[in-house]
Amino acid sequence: MLTKRIIPCLDVTLDRAGGCVVKGVEFVDLKEAGDPVELAKRYNEEGADELVFLDITASAQGRKTMIDVIERTADEVFIPLTIGGGINSIDAIRQILRAGADKVSVNTSAVKNPDFIKESSDIFGAQCIVTAIDCKRNTDIKNNPDKTILELEDGTPAWYEVVIYGGREATGIDAVQWARRAEELGSGEILLTSMDRDGTCAGYDLPITKKLSEELDIPIIASGGVGNPQHIYEGFSIGKADAALAASIFHFREYSIKEVKEYLREREIPVRL
Repeated sequence: MLTKRIIPCLDVTLDRAGGCVVKGVEFVDLKEAGDPVELAKRYNEEGADELVFLDITASAQGRKTMIDVIERTADEVFIPLTIGGGINSIDAIRQILRAGADKVSVNTSAVKNPDFIKESSDIFGAQCIVTAIDCKRNTDIKNNPDKTILELEDGTPAWYEVVIYGGREATGIDAVQWARRAEELGSGEILLTSMDRDGTCAGYDLPITKKLSEELDIPIIASGGVGNPQHIYEGFSIGKADAALAASIFHFREYSIKEVKEYLREREIPVRL
């Protein structure tokens, strides 16, 4: 049986020399959590399976700083590293992989130009291309007969709408349909973030996580909302995710990765300890 992966996520802003890891609630109200390379080293030592860096400023100026952060991290850390944030060209992917990353995560650029997934997958291989999907619950089902309707925890019917530009723009695109298309175009994984849960510590958005995990053949990384180890357990046991991404609980030392993995192992979730 494949082991489930625990992946700390570092949201990096590059407004200062060397970058800074930050954490917000529903993508705003950011507070600083530390130096990205130092945090990456700590997670590597604690037993993380992979790391995700999201460059949330993702400006042209920031890209050079990000390359520097990747190079410094790759020198210190020997677990797979995924980089996302504003990646919109083959050249950008090439630079990031050359700097030492193992995978790239594409989001807004893929929604705007779905063929970008196919093009990058054809060149670099599906194993390098993660499609990040940020989504938000939408309870307007009357005017959206073509959407995939799911039942929320309280029984309310809703569909999940893809949002882009860090959650600032709704697209009208159904997240389940978009995830299927991303898989068809050659994406190797889906990184699923629920905007309704991001930073809330209320647990993953289980209805959409479970739906994608059951519908798709490629791995689903659950993201957004972890407040304790039980939430990660539910992401695997109820949400059926292949990997669990978390930020705050690790950055602010509420729990260590080892504690989370021991909690999961006690509940018969297969993890690498």
